[in-house]
Amino acid sequence: MTISLPPDVLAPARLGPINMRNRIIKSATFEHMSPGALVSDDLIEFHRAVAAGGVGMTTVAYCAVAPEGRTEADQLWMRPEAVPGLRALTDAVHSHGAAASAQIGHAGPVANSKSTGHPALSSSRRFSPMGARMVQAATLADIERIRLAHGDATSLAIESGFDAVEIHFGHNYFASSFLSPNLNHRDDRYGGSLENRARLLRETAAEVRRAAGNNIAVLAKLNMDDGVPGGFWLDEAITVARWLEEDGNLDAIELTIGSSLLNPMYLFKGEAPLAEFGAIMPPVMRAGIKMFGKYFIREYPYQDLFMLEQARQIRDAVEMPLILLGGVTDKEDMDRAMAEGFEYVAMARALLREPDLINRIAKDHHARSLCIHCNKCMPTIFSGTRCVLAGTGSTND
Repeated sequence: MTISLPPDVLAPARLGPINMRNRIIKSATFEHMSPGALVSDDLIEFHRAVAAGGVGMTTVAYCAVAPEGRTEADQLWMRPEAVPGLRALTDAVHSHGAAASAQIGHAGPVANSKSTGHPALSSSRRFSPMGARMVQAATLADIERIRLAHGDATSLAIESGFDAVEIHFGHNYFASSFLSPNLNHRDDRYGGSLENRARLLRETAAEVRRAAGNNIAVLAKLNMDDGVPGGFWLDEAITVARWLEEDGNLDAIELTIGSSLLNPMYLFKGEAPLAEFGAIMPPVMRAGIKMFGKYFIREYPYQDLFMLEQARQIRDAVEMPLILLGGVTDKEDMDRAMAEGFEYVAMARALLREPDLINRIAKDHHARSLCIHCNKCMPTIFSGTRCVLAGTGSTND
């Protein structure tokens, strides 16, 4: 009898058609370092530092597939003018031995239409707190245009030197808004039954694979649940994951949770930085956050591997490679993920605190992350994403 041992998370691995030096992925975190919706030197340095720090692959976030698909005006969107800067970024990442992934997608109702100057689109018409405006229901023509735009963005990612693309199917962005019974009130072929609500995801994944061929890996970030009453939940996520596996267009799925539109802290866990959010807002919004912020920016207790319990149920349902996200901070967490049957792990906050954390772990398997999950990095997405404690040596607030 042969006993199969879990893979070594620090050893080289294959993801679809690409080779990675290890199984650790820097997950997508909007950097706010793309003035004019183009790559800046700061954005290049952000990903160069993470690559030099030892990850197997770093994910550029967020690369919108259309102008109205940005969450705000100074966010990358995939067009020919963006290619030279993106090529400089991927060259910098490759020079340190890491792979580069572009997270592509459409923000849908999470877009701030006041900032982008374009109407925000969703599965159905609704009010959005992002731009304090109504979000329009996408027409069938909009859906087709956005699906094709994912293919165009994939072609541009290949031209820019990316090794992978990750399709954003989570957080109540455009595709995720179709999955959600809370948000999707359509009565056409994209609404009603789960098969209809999942149609957009499956068609988009097929378009991305068509454009990608076998040149780059194709990943998707998929919600397991929205954390919203009446929203998309784990039982339906299991079925959708099975359909995506059957379709055969993805090389891996990164599992996630939460709604950037309705319950953002559900994804992050840990302290809710209400004071820090209030400090960067205009006076009227600051007053609103002070009075009502705790109802929108809710606080959830943090624990290591906080998505594992839900992710196990997806793991039991499919055989395709899965990426475990959520509270991965040290080698012990990574080894546990491998033992549970996950092929890769993804990290975000811990790498904001220490871009070189993976190199530290490779040298000392008992090394611990300095991230304290205070979430004070969250408000910095409006000014350049960073850990506010980095370089201080502080281990408390």
